[in-house]
Parts: sequence; C-alpha cells; structure tokens
Amino acid sequence: MKALFLTIIATFLMISETIANESGLEIPRMVSFRAEPVNGRSGPGEKYPIEWVYQQKGAPMEIIGEYDVWREVKDWEGSVSWVHKTMLTGKRFVKVTTLGENNIFNSADYNAKVIAKVEDGVVGEIKKCEKSNDFCLIKFDTVEGWVPKKILFGVYEHENLD
Repeated sequence: MKALFLTIIATFLMISETIANESGLEIPRMVSFRAEPVNGRSGPGEKYPIEWVYQQKGAPMEIIGEYDVWREVKDWEGSVSWVHKTMLTGKRFVKVTTLGENNIFNSADYNAKVIAKVEDGVVGEIKKCEKSNDFCLIKFDTVEGWVPKKILFGVYEHENLD
C-alpha cells in the first residue's frame, strides 16, 4: 500500500511538472521584455486584472512558471505577475540594482580603470558573462565595460553567456 501511494505521488509530481513547464524550457530562466509597455496581470489570462505596467523595453525578468501562452515572471524587485509570452524575448539584458552611481570598468577587475558610471535602474545588454568571473561585460547604449555581477539582476551566478 505504501509503495502504491508513493508511485501515485511520483506520477502526480511528474504530471504537475509537465503542466507547469509548457514550453519545455528550463524553469526558472531569465528573459527580457520585447517591447513596452507590458501589462503584468494577477493571473494567466486577459480576464485577470493588470497589477503592473512595465515601461522599460529590455528589462530582465525571471520566468518562474508557465501556463499555456502565459508566463509567471518575477521582476528585479521581487514582484510576481503574469505576462503573455509574445511580450518576452530570450535576448539577455541586465538591470543595475544597486542604488546610486556604479562603476563600469575597462576590465574584469575592481582595480581596473573606471571608464564610466551607471545609475541604478539602467538596463544593459549582456555581451559576455562567465560563471568563473565576478564581472559581466555589459553594453549600456554606447558604453561597453565590465560590471560586477552582484549589482545586476538578469544573470545567474552559474551561467556562461557569450
């Protein structure tokens, strides 16, 4: 009886995982907004009320769940909402989260020359990021340089991105 119960639970968990992961892609994963504005809803569908209106194209989001064509996302502040999958892209961007001005270095080293400053809330495109390095090469508009991962939302510590 105990073995049957465990088998039923294991089957349920496998089915639940399949339902929760409609795209077949890894969850959680980072994505970015394809456009602006993007409505963040309280549930997976247009009948659910809009809780957030995101106004920053390229802003990174973490997909934490899926249902049909809807993606449950968590933003840089920890807020969770649902957005339509067509509003998201796999192109990777980061958002600076540390308040105030932050250094952009000319190499992946805190002792390197500071080439520019970037303020919190600014979005930049990931050019290169290695799990073995504490820095990512980020392009902010016309400035490209190395930024510490710890001040960025949109990249996981274990990722290698080129």
